Amino acid sequence: MSTRNETSVECIERAGLEQVLRHGMEGEWWLEGVGPLQVQGECRAGQLLLTHGAGAGQDAFFMVELRRALATAGVQTLAIEFEYLRRMRREGRRRPPPRVERLVEELAMWHDALSPYLEAPLWLGGKSMGGRVASMLAARDGAAGLALCGYPFHPPRRPDTLRLDHWPELTCPTLVVQGERDPFGTRSEVEGYELPSVAEVRWLKDGEHDWRPRRASGVTQSELIHEGARRIAEFMGACPSG
Repeated sequence: MSTRNETSVECIERAGLEQVLRHGMEGEWWLEGVGPLQVQGECRAGQLLLTHGAGAGQDAFFMVELRRALATAGVQTLAIEFEYLRRMRREGRRRPPPRVERLVEELAMWHDALSPYLEAPLWLGGKSMGGRVASMLAARDGAAGLALCGYPFHPPRRPDTLRLDHWPELTCPTLVVQGERDPFGTRSEVEGYELPSVAEVRWLKDGEHDWRPRRASGVTQSELIHEGARRIAEFMGACPSG
């Protein structure tokens, strides 16, 4: 766990955020009254409020590579870290995330703070747990769209404990990018689910939860991350709301 010093992040007023986003300025700012925000890329295909998984933040290899790939594909990412993860950094020790409903409220706060200053309707998305939180917020309040990376359809080795109760309430375009071998939902498992008509699943060859394939597959994790990012950008760009 990185111990990035939050006090070194430049503070920005919400009015200044609009100029940062419009001009494609990249970096990390402390958004007044909310917290640290990392901005990367220009808004060609859309803007994505991007969350992380349960045990690692935005500095994890997967998240760093995903943001880079999304920027290349034309998606501007607005990356945040939940407060419990930031507390882990400050204290230098691990702690479990709070109840998912609390994270939904935290993400809603970010969505409401950012939306007035954006060029395009804000999409929600994230890795694993972060994607689940994003989907729960979209089911409750609506969203321009969802981009879910490695969605945790069920806990590993517990395929009967599905996390799809809120999915019938989804009305926005929803893309799931999933590794074929993901222990949170393999291809053979997910293809048996009845997902809402707004949802599409795109599969990454031989990938697991971090989209890491086996060597014999002939592809690399970085290649799959860039493939996943291209599919997200294409999906966002093709949707009228994006």
